[in-house]
Amino acid sequence: MSPARNHVALPKAAALVEALPWLKSFSGRTIVVKYGGNAMTSPELQQAFAEDVVFLRYAGVRVVVVHGGGPQITAHLDKLGLQSEFRGGLRVTTPETMQVVRMVLVGQVNSDVVSLVNAHGPFAVGLSGEDAQLLTAERRDAVVDGKPVDVGNVGEVVDVQPQILHALLDEAKVPVVATVARGLDGELYNVNADTAAAALAVALQAEKLVVLTDVEGLFADWPASDEVISEIKADELAELLPTLSSGMVPKMEACLTAVQGGVPRAHVLDGRVAHSLLLELFTDEGVGTMVVPSAPHDAARSGNAAAGAPR
Repeated sequence: MSPARNHVALPKAAALVEALPWLKSFSGRTIVVKYGGNAMTSPELQQAFAEDVVFLRYAGVRVVVVHGGGPQITAHLDKLGLQSEFRGGLRVTTPETMQVVRMVLVGQVNSDVVSLVNAHGPFAVGLSGEDAQLLTAERRDAVVDGKPVDVGNVGEVVDVQPQILHALLDEAKVPVVATVARGLDGELYNVNADTAAAALAVALQAEKLVVLTDVEGLFADWPASDEVISEIKADELAELLPTLSSGMVPKMEACLTAVQGGVPRAHVLDGRVAHSLLLELFTDEGVGTMVVPSAPHDAARSGNAAAGAPR
């Protein structure tokens, strides 16, 4: 075989070599991934996401998937003639809407995500926040123009019992969590998937929280500029949060909550890019926006820091 023919495979070999320190760094660590947006509705991106999750599982990464289901919920409400309304980035959830949310998230979306992953092997296990009291919630308001606004049966996580997740992860399974939860008052609540993912990341002492969304990341000065902020400290994000669009608030708030709760790194990635999860975890450059602790000594806990690269 001529030497030139061998060169065709060199870029693949280089990619594997670049991934090596990250594979070593993340093996045995826990990563919480919030899955939603276009990544969930495009068949091609669904397949790419499932492949990413299975790759991580084979690499020894302990992966927890927390999924939304906004488009699917809206579509089902439309079929029933029920209007979808959002305030402060949160869905207004009446008791009637809550039953639809539960049916769609637990009965449809959760099963679909589990099936996608399990097409590659018996890895994924579907759960909801109700199972084993994984999530306990209390009613929360949205904030619109600096004022609290009632949004119905929308909950804020006030307690996490992660034992069932630890048990599944110890068995090399991939927990897939639908974000409905019981409240202290016995009511059923719709918990924003970004918020739930942050709470689980903190409770599991995860190495990373990764939020897949429908934009490239956090823009420096949208809409005047399309420049994406590559890295931002927690205190800088806290100052910026009130100025963000309502759709970005829950995502960036989740990243901030995770990092302030001890998670070394939180990321917002463009879920419209196939395999963006692997690009973030296993390349030196990374993609999207990364939120890091304000104090330098906190950042040193990160697996990325241990690998000696900026992401």
